[in-house]
Amino acid sequence: MDDVRRTEVDGLRVTWRLIRHHIIAVIAVNYARDATPVVSFGPDHFPDLAQVRELFPELAKLWDEVRHEFWTSFIPPQPQPQS
Repeated sequence: MDDVRRTEVDGLRVTWRLIRHHIIAVIAVNYARDATPVVSFGPDHFPDLAQVRELFPELAKLWDEVRHEFWTSFIPPQPQPQS
């Protein structure tokens, strides 16, 4: 898989990747300390970020961080004008 990324929040690590048209596909969530699976998805269907938000709303902080990393990678912070 190309462009696989990992994001960690509160001891959880989500593995995700970008697919066509910049869609975030979630592959799995594991505990960061020992990689024990929390949830994983089969190769036939990796849900997008909106779908996992609906399926696992209790992981909102994790989904928020994935979204933040996604946007900062595509739209980096602009330099502030100097006064």
